[in-house]
Amino acid sequence: MAEYYNIFTQVQVQGPPEMGVEEKLAPGRSGKPGFSRLFGYFGNAQLGPIHLGPWGVVSLITGSAWFILVGLAFWDQAGYNPAIFLRDLFWFSLEPPAPEYGLGIPPMGEGLGWLIASFFLLISVITWWIRTYQRAVDLKMGKHVAWAFASAIWLFLVLGLIRPILMGSWSEAVPYGIFSHLDWTNLFSITYGNLFYNPFHALSIAFLYGSALLFAMHGATILAVSRFGGEREIEQAIDRGTASERAALFWRWTMGFNATMEGIHRWAWWFAVLTTLTGGIGILLTGTVVDNWFVWAQEHGYAPLD
Repeated sequence: MAEYYNIFTQVQVQGPPEMGVEEKLAPGRSGKPGFSRLFGYFGNAQLGPIHLGPWGVVSLITGSAWFILVGLAFWDQAGYNPAIFLRDLFWFSLEPPAPEYGLGIPPMGEGLGWLIASFFLLISVITWWIRTYQRAVDLKMGKHVAWAFASAIWLFLVLGLIRPILMGSWSEAVPYGIFSHLDWTNLFSITYGNLFYNPFHALSIAFLYGSALLFAMHGATILAVSRFGGEREIEQAIDRGTASERAALFWRWTMGFNATMEGIHRWAWWFAVLTTLTGGIGILLTGTVVDNWFVWAQEHGYAPLD
């Protein structure tokens, strides 16, 4: 069985599909469960059943409406030509209203499509969060997933709703498109004096890279001690076994410090949550409180004066 404990799962053991907790805690599950050998190379290969519930249905419908509206806008820009649609897909964009419309309602073709699509996307994201929270309540779980998702929604709301309202114009929001999104980010940084001098942006990047590092370290550690039962982390959190002892010894020897089987998840959770939380604060302050981050950084000893 040594080959099982490799980077990829070489031996896939399949039993009867796992249906989860009793039906009364999760009414409305649908879909016949099955298995994917491809997914099995990376972890548990069971697909389904899925539970949507009323909030999930609303989220799915409104999210699909957003996707279709953006897709139709791209299809129109392609002149209804499938070859051009595929060729220029990354260049198409559904833009917010122009600055002269402020927070008003523009005509179709000048930003109304963006407003309608954004309305559906907002409903979809919020109802999906409610679904996430309700699933945790029904299953008597902690709400950690819902609050982590809320941190990402905070950044989403700042970019597309809160900051544009504070700035008095929908034109401040992010367009829907691949390259137009990147262009907006670049122009945003240039307009407000280089976002690199925004301390909350710096914190966000530090937490982003830190999250990638922590999750890679943790995933690698558990895989490395899975032959000793390291994946049974809850058991090892309250009753340390050889897996957690070896993992802790490894990190004390290589890093001088180790997190516990429980503690590493709290570290990773906070790093991930703080990525979007601090990023949203930095975006929200840009243009509303600080007009030029480079000048601000110079005034606060954060950037050189010459």
